[in-house]
Amino acid sequence: MATGANGSSHWFEVLAEHMGSAYLRYAFTKGTTREVDRLFEVFNLSAGDRVLDVGCGPGRHALELARRGVQVVGIDISERFVNIATNAANAEHLDNLVSFRVADAKEILFEDEFDLAISMCEGAFGLQCGPAASTAKANLEGDRKILASMAHSLIEGGKVGVAAFSSYFQVLHLENESGGRSEFDAMTATATERTEIRNEEGDVEAVTLWTTCFTPRELWLLAESVGLGPISVQSAFSGKDYSGQEPDLESPEFFLVAQKLS
Repeated sequence: MATGANGSSHWFEVLAEHMGSAYLRYAFTKGTTREVDRLFEVFNLSAGDRVLDVGCGPGRHALELARRGVQVVGIDISERFVNIATNAANAEHLDNLVSFRVADAKEILFEDEFDLAISMCEGAFGLQCGPAASTAKANLEGDRKILASMAHSLIEGGKVGVAAFSSYFQVLHLENESGGRSEFDAMTATATERTEIRNEEGDVEAVTLWTTCFTPRELWLLAESVGLGPISVQSAFSGKDYSGQEPDLESPEFFLVAQKLS
């Protein structure tokens, strides 16, 4: 198993190590430009702003932000993904605007540095379940720590944008397109899916995915619990739609927008 920050390990590191750059072939990664467009709209971003990308993966959002003049630090628990992102930044001569480092999202060390902190497409937030979960039955401790760390990294009045899977959608669509079936734990709101992933050479590996799902109300209360002032929770669909509609039952994700209080 790969090891992350401080010698820690996380079940997602194994997936990232196998997939490498093949991760960017998945359909949910194809909406990067539209998603960054939406970040500019929602958070009124401009060149020179400072953004922390939490769970940045191979850096697709961070790199696109840097292309538009935004200063970005991306963190991810996967060393493989951080290396891919760093190489891409160097190849595009963006290393003066964006940097990447291996870090556990629950233990971010920045303080009062960023105008915006994001966690897109379940990059870190929502992945603190399964083998990564604490013993707390409510299954909120890990994600709460991430949100608290993001809030800690912001300047006064800074904002967060966090994507999370919808509990409503997961329960309504337990049957998947291939006729298989996911599992959903009603107490912990953990969705468990057994699937296959491929690397750059096409080699297949059977894996299990664990994702914590949320209702809009839970995201709102979680934000308040770490000193953030919730502004909105919107429907979202990574790779397809970040249009800012009101929460509904049919959107796979929700997108929390909140602001650091004084």
